[in-house]
Amino acid sequence: MREPIVSTKQFEFYFPDLDTRVLVEECEDEVVVSATRNAFSELRKIFFVRELAAEGFIPDEYQGFSGFGAMTWLRVRWLVDTSWVKANEVQAALARRFMMRLFVSATLLWFVLMTALFLR
Repeated sequence: MREPIVSTKQFEFYFPDLDTRVLVEECEDEVVVSATRNAFSELRKIFFVRELAAEGFIPDEYQGFSGFGAMTWLRVRWLVDTSWVKANEVQAALARRFMMRLFVSATLLWFVLMTALFLR
């Protein structure tokens, strides 16, 4: 279970090549990164944290982030967690309508083809 995090800033990212969404939360004394899948290597996680700092999403001192070991003074917590992801109701309604139209069209096409087959 995830403990409550009091964050000051939140940013969401999507990596289509990994099919992974990432939520970055800057807290008082640490940065919490929640990913929907465990798709990042250790080196890619480090570079991602550095890039976040370079782009201004998290404090600049994280540009020198060197890893997740106990010896680092920069606290970054990397979680694999899907509890923060919420379904988009508009997209779900559009997908549902598309699938219903597709199913009805396929059924009508099947009936037309079967009728043509048996009426010969």
